[in-house]
Amino acid sequence: QLQLVESGGGLVQPGGSLRLSCAASGFTLDYYAIGWFRQAPGKEREGVSCISSSGGSTNYADSVKGRFTISRDNAKNTVYLQMNSLKPEDTAIYYCAASNIWATVQGMCANMDYWGKGTLVTVSS
Repeated sequence: QLQLVESGGGLVQPGGSLRLSCAASGFTLDYYAIGWFRQAPGKEREGVSCISSSGGSTNYADSVKGRFTISRDNAKNTVYLQMNSLKPEDTAIYYCAASNIWATVQGMCANMDYWGKGTLVTVSS
């Protein structure tokens, strides 16, 4: 069974950090571009960051540039999202998704094939 599983979410104070992980089972991520997306309460899902299969290309939403870093460890079949200087507006469910092509729409990964179930990030004092 092909699965993506996110982990690392939780409650953090403004200014704090979290590292999200996206682990694959049933397939290898080596040939997949991976995107992180988020959906806040009452809002549409938006792209946060994405990384090409080789790791050579990365994109970020303007709202997270300079604060978030996406990376991948293909040996561990895992992609990470390091989130620093978190703000209350970063509160959302974060999803990772995989695509077997590198395709972007407005700078964010598109044509995703597999999705995880999400992990909740809450930024609050």
